[in-house]
Amino acid sequence: MKLVQAFRMALHSIWSNKLRTSLSMMGILIGVSTVILLVAMSEGSSQEVEERVSALGTNMLSVTITGRGGDTSLSKEEALQLADIPDVTAVSPVVSSNASIKYRRTSVNATVDGITPEYETVQDFSVQRGRYITAVDERNMTKVALIGVSTATELFGQSDPVGEIVLLNGQRFTIVGLLEPKGSTLAGSNDEKLLIPLSVAQRLFDSEGVRSVYVKVNSVEAMDAATAAMESRLTDKFRGDTDSYRIFNQQDAMDTLQEVNASMNRMLVGVAAISLVVGGIGIMNIMLVSVTERTREIGIRKSLGARRRDVLAQFLVESAVISALGGLLGILLGYGASIAVEELTGTAMSLSADVSLTAFLFSAAVGVLFGLFPAYKASLLRPVDALRYD
Repeated sequence: MKLVQAFRMALHSIWSNKLRTSLSMMGILIGVSTVILLVAMSEGSSQEVEERVSALGTNMLSVTITGRGGDTSLSKEEALQLADIPDVTAVSPVVSSNASIKYRRTSVNATVDGITPEYETVQDFSVQRGRYITAVDERNMTKVALIGVSTATELFGQSDPVGEIVLLNGQRFTIVGLLEPKGSTLAGSNDEKLLIPLSVAQRLFDSEGVRSVYVKVNSVEAMDAATAAMESRLTDKFRGDTDSYRIFNQQDAMDTLQEVNASMNRMLVGVAAISLVVGGIGIMNIMLVSVTERTREIGIRKSLGARRRDVLAQFLVESAVISALGGLLGILLGYGASIAVEELTGTAMSLSADVSLTAFLFSAAVGVLFGLFPAYKASLLRPVDALRYD
């Protein structure tokens, strides 16, 4: 029997039993559409988080000081001296706190970071209007501030905030710059904050030292060497107590996210495999029923010269077609559901052609695998017994 003829006969049989065929492929359809939707959601979320981490720069280190005994921070000078380490481009010490910001009758709570001018280079965070905090502001303890776009909208609406006066914990600060939109990172929103000179923040928040330092390294390749040198210096500072500080590597965070994403995808593939196996068992059941119903048909074909392999091919192709159609419809349903979820909920989705192709091929393979036994059983029927069947 030619393969084209086997396909034609399979399609005729499927069309003759539309309801039964639809129900038998339902398990495959649901399994494939589910894995398409879940993988799209997983990939979309992972890409969104990776973009946020990448926005911070994979060549940046975050140093957090927890301290030892009464020595719980670095001085501003000690933090800036970390720039002397080879391969370090710039260093930005930061003092951070939450505070109330008031403009006329409107008041909001936001993150307030005390920074130095190097913050712009290290964090790649510039102003879209106005000017940045300068060394003169830092040295003279000038009460000026940069404002994030979300905080600016809450306080000023659509008006230009540059030049306006706000009250920060009751003290007057002049807005000298509107920060560019930056979005959120793992540390929180960059658009809901106020940046002021470090020296002013230390006095305002009664913070003598610095506990957070951001360090920009020349390249990703130099990260390990810079980290090792920084650990050595901080270990000396805190007399061998390595628990007094933590160095967070953005590249390590990216690698961890990729590993988590890969593990999640493997888990989803496992869930899909189970769903497809359940669907395959349903197809096997239907094909066994089909063999029983068509016993006389098999007998007639064998008496007319059909060989065992012809009967085997007929039922095997029919099983594979049912499963492949279920897989194809599952892919279409999965894509439609992914688009609908993204539109309705705003959840990031990432549709992958590779995942769709793999799901389709796996569904077809399930049809072949679970169609083997019914097809083999049909091929073993003897013409005399089949024609005698009532």
